[in-house]
Amino acid sequence: MPISRRVFLALGPVGAAILPYASAARTAAAAAAPPDNFPAHDPAIVREMVAVSHGNVSRVRELLSSRPAMANATWDWGYGDWETSLGAASHVGNREIAALLLAAGARPTIFSAAMLGQLDVVRAFITAAPGVERTRGPHGITLAAHAKAGGAADVVRYLDTLPGANVPYVDQPLDGAERTALLGTYAFGSGPAQQLIVAVNERGTLGIQRDGGAARPLFHLGSRVFHPSGAAAVRIRFEPGAPAGSLTVEDGPVVVTATRAGGAGLNR
Repeated sequence: MPISRRVFLALGPVGAAILPYASAARTAAAAAAPPDNFPAHDPAIVREMVAVSHGNVSRVRELLSSRPAMANATWDWGYGDWETSLGAASHVGNREIAALLLAAGARPTIFSAAMLGQLDVVRAFITAAPGVERTRGPHGITLAAHAKAGGAADVVRYLDTLPGANVPYVDQPLDGAERTALLGTYAFGSGPAQQLIVAVNERGTLGIQRDGGAARPLFHLGSRVFHPSGAAAVRIRFEPGAPAGSLTVEDGPVVVTATRAGGAGLNR
């Protein structure tokens, strides 16, 4: 609020002392422009919120205290593998974080209900929409796996009676030589970020990532055709050869072909 001359004179020496600070504060506020994506939230904060919701309780509390809407933060890890903050807490069985998010307004799902042991809720979902138990959560994790992560024994026993609730992805074996033939860097443009890196991830399985992006595990359907986690409709096809000369990603209308540009590496 502007300080009038009358108020300033009434303050005397105190006014002279505080006026520069008040002016500086107004200048700083005026200079602070909103981010380019305003009024949408900063993507970096959204991604962090989903990431820390897997297990960093203190950081979840901090982010919720300043941005309560982060309770519903949602991030695409790649190829349409969308994950909410509550989805993150649910598939790792973190009940404390799930409770914090729900209290802050996160939207409950059949996956959070399964993890939290809410058997009546899970039954009601499946009764209302038969077959919904076959729907996968983030990263392709099954409904039954969510219940097991939360130690929800009653829900696990119930879901064990429904054969579609815990069907893993198809993942055909690859021998060592075949896997080695696929490893490497594939370029789909001239820029340094226009690369796809195929490598062995920390779990010892095959993964793919765009340089600087999130690594996505790959599931082998046979004949060098894969799909990434959480995106069963996407196809990643490698050309024959040792090493493979190129790969093609088919994601709906988006088709990207990348040519081998380098050797094998590790997902970062």
